[in-house]
Amino acid sequence: MFQIKRKVGKIEIVLGAKKVGEDYLLTLTGGEEHVGAVAVGLFDEKNQRASSSVITMPGHREEYLALDGARQVSRATKKTSVFVVGIHQDDISPEEIKDIVSAAGEMVESFISFYKKGDELEEQDIDLNQRHEMNNRSKA
Repeated sequence: MFQIKRKVGKIEIVLGAKKVGEDYLLTLTGGEEHVGAVAVGLFDEKNQRASSSVITMPGHREEYLALDGARQVSRATKKTSVFVVGIHQDDISPEEIKDIVSAAGEMVESFISFYKKGDELEEQDIDLNQRHEMNNRSKA
């Protein structure tokens, strides 16, 4: 489980990520939490490209965050991702929206970096296990 929090203006936004089998479920919430938009990101192995589709609840404007986040995560992980976004702040200004969008992008990048480091650690563990097996064989 991955979670990162960031204070942006008057609210705190939270990005959470959970592995579901081989895929990823992410939530980005803040202020009055809710489901404003849900996107699914897919990775096409044949073409090595990621795409995403979004459903936005009536009256909500989180579709860009969900759509872009799902595509980025699927591109980085080469797995399916579901990205749920719900951020609400009363009387929000254009500047505050810009700050939230910027912070959200940085938070998604943080998750991707975390994911990539995890892959590197897994590869190192495999290498260490292979070396350990080779050392045991040479001693036998």
